[in-house]
Amino acid sequence: MSFRPLSRRGFIAGTAATAGIALATPALAQSRELVIISNRGNAGQRQALEAIAQAFGKASGVKVSVNNMDHEAHKTAIRNYLVASPPDINFWFSGARMRGFVERGLFADITDLVEAQGWADVVPSLSATTIDGRQYGLPTAGLVWGMWYRQDVFDEHGLTAPKTLEDFYAYASAARNAGLVPVSIGTKEMWPAAGWFDHMNLRTNGLEHHMDLMRGKIAYTDASLTRPMELWADMIAADVFSPNATSYAWEQAAAALVQKKAGMMDLGGFISYAFPEEQRSQLRFAPFPIIDPNLGRYEDFSADSIHIPAKAPHPEVAREFLTYFYQADNLRTYLEPEGNVPARSDIDMSDNPVVAEAQKGLIGVDGTAQYYDRDTDPDVAQAGLKGFQEFTARPERAERILQDIERARARVYGQL
Repeated sequence: MSFRPLSRRGFIAGTAATAGIALATPALAQSRELVIISNRGNAGQRQALEAIAQAFGKASGVKVSVNNMDHEAHKTAIRNYLVASPPDINFWFSGARMRGFVERGLFADITDLVEAQGWADVVPSLSATTIDGRQYGLPTAGLVWGMWYRQDVFDEHGLTAPKTLEDFYAYASAARNAGLVPVSIGTKEMWPAAGWFDHMNLRTNGLEHHMDLMRGKIAYTDASLTRPMELWADMIAADVFSPNATSYAWEQAAAALVQKKAGMMDLGGFISYAFPEEQRSQLRFAPFPIIDPNLGRYEDFSADSIHIPAKAPHPEVAREFLTYFYQADNLRTYLEPEGNVPARSDIDMSDNPVVAEAQKGLIGVDGTAQYYDRDTDPDVAQAGLKGFQEFTARPERAERILQDIERARARVYGQL
């Protein structure tokens, strides 16, 4: 991997143009430090972030430390460290996940920095980190969720990516006849099951309904959820999914595609992590099948983000780093190992076949949600994640599962 950090001259020119940022002076050099907390699970991306951070430190005279946390553990730790011992920079998620911290005053408002850098001209998804017209972070890249498969496996067995629900069942039958699991899924970590719920609800009730549900405006016991849950139960009964899915993490489920034992998987572009590099060119993307042709095509497109905590000990240095990190070349370097669609429109990732496939997934989209546990309150999300995981194993419990999630929704959002 090649890194292309700016020269010291380029860095100083960039940061000098940023409103409100003071450059270092020798007298202040000893106090110029930067602490970054990352939640990156990809080893290549952790290395890229470390290289960018060290290049920034060398160019600016800042002492930089990067602390990478386990992705799942970070979801809990951030609730504590933003209050008790915030870093200068942290990585997180946009949408409702970000909103909760903004409402508690834990993320800094960087609207002036965004305006000074003109990022609105090259970041069409800035709304992902905007609340009430103010900017509280920057989207780094997005995950387009949909059905991934191997072209060589489909060619070998004469399979075609399904476009409709009827196509989906025809595909599933053909895949089983070929000795393949039609759809590999691992719900040990719960969130993959919630992703399937997102698609089922978006395809049967549409985006407005889905977002109202996520914002607590619709009860989980509402009759409108009967159809998506029944259709999902029908798929389970038809042996569409991996058996014993609750025993497997997503990586183990993805390994079934790598080993040519499964046909498709509903996931983001990070599915490429499971594949040897020489096989990634075989990955193809297909949108989740249409269920109601009268609805628009709505997809999950979840954006990761980078933030300055409101109580960052070195906020001006943090703003300098954010300006440096978010330059197109540096952001591209950071994103290269990840396989996500860049938030900046001026970054060319066409040499990455996985990203190129994912970008196709946004063509013709009528609207986007984020992802289940990014769109709703964390406590409701936890109840939903647990419930949908249980549903994948015991769909006959649907009514009781939805009642459990509804109790969590009512506690958070109030009775309807």
